[in-house]
Amino acid sequence: MQTYISTGLNQPNAIGRSIMRPPIIIGVAGGSASGKTTVSQAILQRVGAERIAYIPHDLYYRDLSHLPFEQRTHFNFDHPDALDNTLLVAQLDALVAGQAVEVPTYDFATYTRLAATQTITPQPVILLEGILIFAEPVLRRRMQIKLFVDADADLRFIRRLRRDIAERGRSVDTVIEQYLKTVRLMHLEFVEPSKRYADLIIPEGGSNMIAIDLVVAHIEAALAI
Repeated sequence: MQTYISTGLNQPNAIGRSIMRPPIIIGVAGGSASGKTTVSQAILQRVGAERIAYIPHDLYYRDLSHLPFEQRTHFNFDHPDALDNTLLVAQLDALVAGQAVEVPTYDFATYTRLAATQTITPQPVILLEGILIFAEPVLRRRMQIKLFVDADADLRFIRRLRRDIAERGRSVDTVIEQYLKTVRLMHLEFVEPSKRYADLIIPEGGSNMIAIDLVVAHIEAALAI
């Protein structure tokens, strides 16, 4: 795991004036239901949510309100083109420049982007989470720390099945159909190969406290420079 010195803290320069260093951008990638959110939440709790701008990549899914609902249900949400990375990059750059941004919100039950947005203000750490964030070079170039959360495929499927039924209004049949048609194939094509870009691979997701301890210690050390 590499050591990074780019932080979001003000540091005095040689003549006593303060300069603003850019924030640390941390990417948390991994397969669907691998434990990315659990790891991200552990980082938020340990480092302090007041010091982190947390941005889930899922919020940047493209709006499908122009399509009939039945057609939306068959859309490939696991391909990089399903996400509005142009907007995400623009908002990451704005945060780095010290500007607040209006992050979109997404309704997973209707596959549409909502009118409401969430204001995210600049912080010393930007935490970006998503299955495809390492598959996009334009996003990778902006990250100083890249974490890949790994889990066995059967566990990921079971977790996804439970989540999509409980939180996203899906049926068992639709979850299985989507998994077989797109999720599994896109994981093998885009997500799994992106693991090679990670600085640290975290097996067992949020239950791997040793890995989380190492990540948090590294972040704290970088913020203290």
